[in-house]
Amino acid sequence: MRHRELAVASAFVFDPEVHPDLRGSFASPYQESVFAAAVGSPLFPVAQASRNVSRRGVVRGVHYTLARPGTAKYVFCAGGRALDMVVDLRVGSPTFGRWEAVELTAGNGRAVYIPPGAGHAFAALEDDTVMCYLLSAEYDKDDDLTLSVLDEELGLPLPGGEPPALSERDAAAPTLAEAAARGLLPRYREHGPALRPSGRG
Repeated sequence: MRHRELAVASAFVFDPEVHPDLRGSFASPYQESVFAAAVGSPLFPVAQASRNVSRRGVVRGVHYTLARPGTAKYVFCAGGRALDMVVDLRVGSPTFGRWEAVELTAGNGRAVYIPPGAGHAFAALEDDTVMCYLLSAEYDKDDDLTLSVLDEELGLPLPGGEPPALSERDAAAPTLAEAAARGLLPRYREHGPALRPSGRG
């Protein structure tokens, strides 16, 4: 498995080996030894596993958590194809305001680690795109915040053509500047650079 750090500090992409045969293919989107070498610790204790299914043109995000220590995510695509986007929203981070986009598909088995305090969004590039998440904390609706994926200052690489299909909440989300003015952004020292799990390793 190969890995590299993204333009967002402490966020990584992992590329597993894909083994095809007459039956189909096999890949392991997560390997603890590779993750620990990249991030500096094994994967966080998983508090929740989630998935969603989206039709082509759906965009979800930019979602993030504010409460300390924040929620870390490990994300991969189990069906279809998605453009996955990680955005640094952590005030004081050396890469604050930067983002990187990575294409995730069922075929490539690629996964992305999103550290606590960083924002996450994706655009479904095919119908029936299935995104799977391992989360370090259970979902808390009171700590599930969103920024506008249409924020021109961020300049996220949304697919061209028809306008993205957004939820009402995502469509009404504030820009990065508006969230900063309201004190709704996490701080790097409190949420990053990475989640250090306890009681393991």
